Amino acid sequence: MPLEATMMIIDNSEYMRNGDYQPTRFEAQADAVNVVFQTKTDSNPENTVGVMTMANKGPEVLVTHSKDLGQILQAIHATSSKIGGQIDIPTAIAIAQLALKHRENKNLRQRIIVFVGSPLEGQAADEKAMIKLAKKLKKNNIAVDVVCFGDGIEEPTEDGKSVLKSFVESTSSGDNSHLLLVAPGAHLLSDALISSPILSADRAGAIPAELGGTGDAGGPAATAAGDQFEFGVDPSLDPELAMVIRLHLISYRVNNLNNLF
Repeated sequence: MPLEATMMIIDNSEYMRNGDYQPTRFEAQADAVNVVFQTKTDSNPENTVGVMTMANKGPEVLVTHSKDLGQILQAIHATSSKIGGQIDIPTAIAIAQLALKHRENKNLRQRIIVFVGSPLEGQAADEKAMIKLAKKLKKNNIAVDVVCFGDGIEEPTEDGKSVLKSFVESTSSGDNSHLLLVAPGAHLLSDALISSPILSADRAGAIPAELGGTGDAGGPAATAAGDQFEFGVDPSLDPELAMVIRLHLISYRVNNLNNLF
């Protein structure tokens, strides 16, 4: 059960209006943020999660070190009306690093999760600059996961390298940082994320040992084997049903948020 403070950096650039991920890139990302929050906090009650943006008028911290899903959802809803501009990954990471430094519980390991759905520009497209940043993060014991989707998926060079791949490899210590590429298609962004190495340790921590996890017996996840999967549906066995339920849930959450504000 990882003990971590996590800062999520979300993409709120103009590219997030694209509808190649259902229902839009931004809403698919919002659902993924929700999944990360719930997985992290279910894994360990001491875990905290924050969220910030990196486009529009510039990177902005929305929530820091929270255990309240409502705060995260409100922040995402407020950001839905602030879509525009270009992403600034290096500045956002620097701010996220500062936010993590001021966490109350210093026993929490530090992690940044960056969602990139826009083309790399400026310093973010400079491999040497990004590797330099990665080495600083590694020195400060900060793990970084990068989730690329849409225009954030780079064309690799002849040797299979890309800027963000080199960045993650330079940040990683003991395989604690990961790069996830999610192309548009049948699978939802959140489904790809929850089945990836980015959340595998947290999911294992939320599942009791007798069900193959590392969590304690008798906890919230110990009710039934079917509870290992959201809504009791294994996406690998019935992907169409899992997608229909997930899309319905996204629509339900969006409608509820609209009614709140």
